[in-house]
Amino acid sequence: AKRVRLIGDLPFFVSPDSSDVWVNPELFLLDDQHRPRFVAGVPPDYFSSLGQLRGNPVYDWDAARRTGYRWCIDRLRALLTHVDMVRLDHFRAFAAAWHVRAAAATAQIGDWVPGPGADFFAAAEKEIGSLPFIAEDLGLITPDVGALRDRFRLPGMRVLQFAFDGHSDNPHRPDNFMPNTVVYTGTHDNPTTRGWFDALPAQQKQELGGYLGRQLDGGDAASALIELAWSSGAALAIAPLQDFLNLGNDARMNLPGRADGNWRWRFTEDMLTPETLSRLLELTQRSARMSSQSRGVTERHVT
Repeated sequence: AKRVRLIGDLPFFVSPDSSDVWVNPELFLLDDQHRPRFVAGVPPDYFSSLGQLRGNPVYDWDAARRTGYRWCIDRLRALLTHVDMVRLDHFRAFAAAWHVRAAAATAQIGDWVPGPGADFFAAAEKEIGSLPFIAEDLGLITPDVGALRDRFRLPGMRVLQFAFDGHSDNPHRPDNFMPNTVVYTGTHDNPTTRGWFDALPAQQKQELGGYLGRQLDGGDAASALIELAWSSGAALAIAPLQDFLNLGNDARMNLPGRADGNWRWRFTEDMLTPETLSRLLELTQRSARMSSQSRGVTERHVT
């Protein structure tokens, strides 16, 4: 009756001590002691100058292909019993993943190794039908990643905190959005928008103010970016709860590359006041983003 739909998150990799690896060692590049020969990582990018050494075992895609990707598809099917759409974390690894030797201390040195590509998505589409996915296409995105996303008409992601770097062709600027896009003020890997704004150099604050037609301060930056996301041409607009509450970086969810101290922030019901809910309702109605006004992610992914 409420037309509420849930988006789940599917990590690309799994833990080395997971039941997945224990039961299916043949699907991973392990040594004869079932220890990873290579681990997953991300090369240096705007999240971390050392890259992200994730430490997860990497897949043996030749072995997975011989099974018709059975374990991978079963994993997706299981998640879809709980949610309506799935954000495919680290989507670029479906095209190619950064493999780092297991003994490495950082992810700075590694190799791009091809992933399953279109072959996997064709198999998944055959098994589960319409692909209700969002492609997390952030970081180092090469043409093959965009081509794979577009071939299966998957919406990509744009993040407003990345938009104001002085370049008019920045794909995260709302005037450059493709319609089949999901826009975020920031993700769980970003600072809160208030924390982000407070740390911005003066030049970027001026650029943001020029784009919006008014200068901001820490008190209204989060609400301004939420309004910018909601009023954009993106099919879906998402903001972390911390941004609705205008919280600083003490409420940040995750710091990429740091193993401890993440995912500690907790929400309590009293934080969400009637005034906050009223503002969100008014903005959502004004921006034609109520469920009855849905723009849809694609013809196949109406939300």
